[in-house]
Amino acid sequence: MRKRSWGFLVGGLLVALLLAGVVSNFASGHPDGLDSSLREGCTFDADDTITGGDCPARQEKEHEIGGPLADYGISGVDNDFLSTGLSGVLGVLLTFAVGAGGFWLLRRRSPNAADDPADDHPAAEDHPADTAGRAGDRGGAATAGPVG
Repeated sequence: MRKRSWGFLVGGLLVALLLAGVVSNFASGHPDGLDSSLREGCTFDADDTITGGDCPARQEKEHEIGGPLADYGISGVDNDFLSTGLSGVLGVLLTFAVGAGGFWLLRRRSPNAADDPADDHPAAEDHPADTAGRAGDRGGAATAGPVG
């Protein structure tokens, strides 16, 4: 990989880490998308707890599996800002590792890559299209054959 490509890759990773670690803490806490549609038809109190109505969100339960990154935070970290930031950074690093591993597994490999990198680009005289007309006689000279 060229030096310019590495710089772009590292720069992109640093921007993603900054956004996940810092900016993610300023995201809206109001439900949107699926959460919002599941809450339609319910009434809420000042603490955003369902107090009545009929909506699918009333069936909501805590995570059965749980996990260290449940609810956009790291369990065991009491500071919400730090917990959200660390979970974002960890998520970016895990996603980057899985993506890089996938690209590494699917990369093109030439059978002679270890021998000589120049073998990957054959010279023009070795190209089949350039040598196709060279076989046989092109000068119009007679060939030896049965006379008769």
